[in-house]
Amino acid sequence: MIDKKVLYEEILPSVSQPARYVGNELNSVRRSPKEVEASILLAFPDVYEVGMSYIGFKILYEIVNNIPEFVAERAFAPWPDMEAQMRLREIPLYGLETYEPAKSFDVIGFTLQYELTYTNVLAMLELAGVPLEADARHEGDPIVIAGGPCASNPEPMAAFFDLLVIGDGEEAIVDLMSEVARAKREGAKRADIVNRLAVIDGVYCPRLKNPVSRRVVTDLDEAEFPRKFVVPFLEAVHDRVALEVMRGCTRGCRFCQAGMIYRPVRERGLDNLCSLAKDLVKSTGYDEISLLSLSSADYTQVEELSRKLVQEYADKGVAVSLPSLRVDSFSLELAKELEKSRRTGLTFAPEAGTQRMRDVINKGVTEEDLMSAAADAFESGWDLIKLYFMIGLPYEEDEDLDGIADLSRRVLELGRNMAGKRNKAGRVRVNVSVSSFVPKPHTPFQWHAQNSREELMRKQNYLKERMRVRGLTVSFHNVEASFLEAAFARGGRELAPAIARAAALGCRFDGWSDQFRPDLWAQAFKDVGIDPSAWANKSYAYDEPLPWDHIDMGVSKRFLVREAERAARAELTPDCRTGACAACGACADGVKTRLAGEAWR
Repeated sequence: MIDKKVLYEEILPSVSQPARYVGNELNSVRRSPKEVEASILLAFPDVYEVGMSYIGFKILYEIVNNIPEFVAERAFAPWPDMEAQMRLREIPLYGLETYEPAKSFDVIGFTLQYELTYTNVLAMLELAGVPLEADARHEGDPIVIAGGPCASNPEPMAAFFDLLVIGDGEEAIVDLMSEVARAKREGAKRADIVNRLAVIDGVYCPRLKNPVSRRVVTDLDEAEFPRKFVVPFLEAVHDRVALEVMRGCTRGCRFCQAGMIYRPVRERGLDNLCSLAKDLVKSTGYDEISLLSLSSADYTQVEELSRKLVQEYADKGVAVSLPSLRVDSFSLELAKELEKSRRTGLTFAPEAGTQRMRDVINKGVTEEDLMSAAADAFESGWDLIKLYFMIGLPYEEDEDLDGIADLSRRVLELGRNMAGKRNKAGRVRVNVSVSSFVPKPHTPFQWHAQNSREELMRKQNYLKERMRVRGLTVSFHNVEASFLEAAFARGGRELAPAIARAAALGCRFDGWSDQFRPDLWAQAFKDVGIDPSAWANKSYAYDEPLPWDHIDMGVSKRFLVREAERAARAELTPDCRTGACAACGACADGVKTRLAGEAWR
């Protein structure tokens, strides 16, 4: 166990945000890893405030700790000042609940939510005293596993994991923990345990490079969801009750990895969600309920759910929010329901500035949809709207960039005109966020190259010149970071030496603009003789082997090719909930779309 006296008196007073490292929060579970049959350290390779906002982390924590024979603790990537202190004083990575060293757990389970956390994974393993490469681990070392959306292409990080879980983790983690406990009772060696875990459905073993199909929770209403969240001592990025109303999306946006790999749509029932909300508000004290999914306004009972929650909690000072909205699924009725509680801001994602580009990406919304949604919001009293766009999409032209600027200005003008009737035109603001397209595995655009860094910079400057308007705030994602993300999203095992070298050079928190060091990354790639543009800026042929071909995320390659070809013709594919089945392959082997209050179909 970590020496608390040294930690509290000598280390934490000298680092920023010491509350990140103390644990003992409300609703945390303290059960010694030494007193249970199997233990796991859930490791999130980003700062505490980010990891504590991730719903998947909360779900897995609750599932494991609801089984008395198991225990799960948490660990997050220490900020550079804390990491320096830990190295100086030889303090290992530890679990926040009992302060036991990471190496004392049977399993260390990483969440791979974002490619730019990969160096943090290696830093955490090194702090834990665990050999970085799986082949170098021996008896007594924890089994190192990972899951999350980035596991859909595990190859760049394959060398560092014993196993990866592909797909939904709710059932897989119970299978894993049960097998670890069983193997320990039988006196199995570490290598034997890894082999036994590798045959569990949805588990990928990089050493074997076994083809694997994702795990899918077929009935989300029956799946376990926390009724208590660990309440952080400091404000998390999303410091609220996160209520996952559904999983999956059938809209079919061709750039969106999550919209493909989490198919089909599975909704939680209305009564279940109301019950979860009641317990979570009571157990956490949060003053906001966020209806979470890829497109929450697409939840079939969203208006009724919103109305029930607002009626129940508005007078108690608890707001209800939808974090991101499709512009064609927002309505004045929904706006009126939400504004009865505290307004929390609205974000719309038109993604592209012209109808041609929205058809290319299969967004399925029109300019009229956006203006109508914005009018609904402004009429209901919102004075801040956030818009989200992408640049660098396949088949994009400069006139599509002009469309982004024009559409943003028109939304601002609309808001000012409507607010002017209440003498509040000066309060209206439109914040525009512009990211660079990153081609992701298991999407129709997986074969497309990312624009070169020079071209992305040109496009950013082009937009800046056309969006200098008072009341319009525009932010752009770092081009170098997007380039690195694309390389890791589309690459293979050849990238592992560069990741290890970058970590050794001190790269940490690469997704943070104030910590990102493109110069060190350039040095790392140079040192190992790798050109990342060979993956980020490479176009693949449809019949060319892809590094992630052996990972089956449910959608078929035939469907993805067909969608890529339709994109080239700017043809829309209808939402399969309202049109014909798109034959994507996700509804197979007993997995079906399930909508709240409806039977399987």
